[in-house]
Amino acid sequence: MSHTAHIPSHRKPRRSATKVALRAGVAGGVLSTLAVAAAAGTANAAEPVSETIEMPTLTTDLSAQIAQSADATQQAADTYESRAERDAAASKAAKQAKEDLAKAEKKAEAERKAAAAAKKKAEQERASRSTERTTLSTQSAPGSGSSTASDSVAPASGSVGAVIGFLKAQLGDAYVMGASGPNAWDCSSLVQAAFKQAGVDLPRVSQDQSTMGTEVGTSNLQVGDILYWGGKGSAYHVGVYIGNGQYLDAANPSKGVVIQDLSGYPASGAVRVL
Repeated sequence: MSHTAHIPSHRKPRRSATKVALRAGVAGGVLSTLAVAAAAGTANAAEPVSETIEMPTLTTDLSAQIAQSADATQQAADTYESRAERDAAASKAAKQAKEDLAKAEKKAEAERKAAAAAKKKAEQERASRSTERTTLSTQSAPGSGSSTASDSVAPASGSVGAVIGFLKAQLGDAYVMGASGPNAWDCSSLVQAAFKQAGVDLPRVSQDQSTMGTEVGTSNLQVGDILYWGGKGSAYHVGVYIGNGQYLDAANPSKGVVIQDLSGYPASGAVRVL
């Protein structure tokens, strides 16, 4: 044994041939890769670069979402259009309602004025009729026929006067059942024709004439009241009160149109139409 065998050597251990060969191979591979990359880089630098972008494929779910979005957009547009139409209709209806209200108010005002004028006219006519009746009741002339009382003289004008004047003009005419003038009458046709002179349209028959106007008592008669004999609504004869307890009527075939005294043939009732 050498006398230096126990002293550690300071020399680096030798690398094995296998490790050296492996490292050489790795280094060579790296250098080769770098060379290839450099060559590729040079080639790429010489040619333009083009990039292809792949568009996504429309799947069933995506198509459904697009359709739903389109439907929602259409519904929103329809909603806005419908709302605009409703607003326009509401505005038009409000304008029309305002116009109708103005027309109704104008019509109501006209009707109120017409009613007031009619009321005033009616009051004036009632006052005139009252004056006429007073005049007729206080004026008298000699009677004729079977009458035992004096006859009232009718004034030249006025509604009641027109009725009485017409009746007196028919004195002496014949009585014929169903006749309506000008020279022959029955009781109801004479009364109907007389009141037509005052603008009053009466029914043709005595039964209906007894239901017209206002019922008055026979103790409170005024000139121009219609007298009836029999029940109200079933009267069989009519005449007209002319004042002083007398009435004028188309009595019967034997008398014709005459003036008679109520005391000899009291009426069942009376109605007032003037």
